[in-house]
Amino acid sequence: MRDAASVWTGSTNWTDESWSRQENVIVLADSPELARRFTQDFEQLWGTSLVEGTGAVPSSPIGVGDLEVRTWFTPSHGEALSYRIGKAIGQARRRVRIASPVITAAPILAALSQVISEARVDVAGCVDGPQIGGVIYQWGENGNAAWKLPMLEQVLAAPFSAKISTPWEESGSVHDFMHAKLVVADDTVFTGSYNHSRSGELNAENVLEIRDAELADRLAAYVDEVRGRYPPFALSR
Repeated sequence: MRDAASVWTGSTNWTDESWSRQENVIVLADSPELARRFTQDFEQLWGTSLVEGTGAVPSSPIGVGDLEVRTWFTPSHGEALSYRIGKAIGQARRRVRIASPVITAAPILAALSQVISEARVDVAGCVDGPQIGGVIYQWGENGNAAWKLPMLEQVLAAPFSAKISTPWEESGSVHDFMHAKLVVADDTVFTGSYNHSRSGELNAENVLEIRDAELADRLAAYVDEVRGRYPPFALSR
């Protein structure tokens, strides 16, 4: 926040590699009401030094210029956010575009799987190859999550690309992940720090939900540009 009047948010971390080696999205918005909500979330985190229980900030719409914007903060609204994104995907009639390192939140996976199965919506996206490969391996080993694996495989069989980034290591590895985090469902955009995962629901994350045709067109084109840089996702287990 700046001067209790502007918000700068998105998927970008404050690291050199985030700015030079990763795909990311940044949103700038001038709105005192929006800034107040982000301040509320920050003060909850700062005041408790804990993530659990924070994010208890309203998600009702705010007028920002001519647009209607909703704020979503997790973990308090983590599950509600996943269902909100899933609902928008399920109601889409023209297009869905998604960029995310991983996609593991069940409501989002289920909605994507359904619209792909029905072949009524243009669906495409980009993920991070090593990270999504790690998810597939873990789910194969863990029976508690294996029920989501067929949905993930169906989703990634659609026009999804995968960046073959450098696998993460404790020290010394390059951090060049596909790190952009956004969903476009027709003319609605969800973007911020949430990576469409179950763990993301439990982290301290934030998302702006914005309904604007021009912005949706720009970000859908961005997803297509990113996925055009990388090969189609190839399943290997």
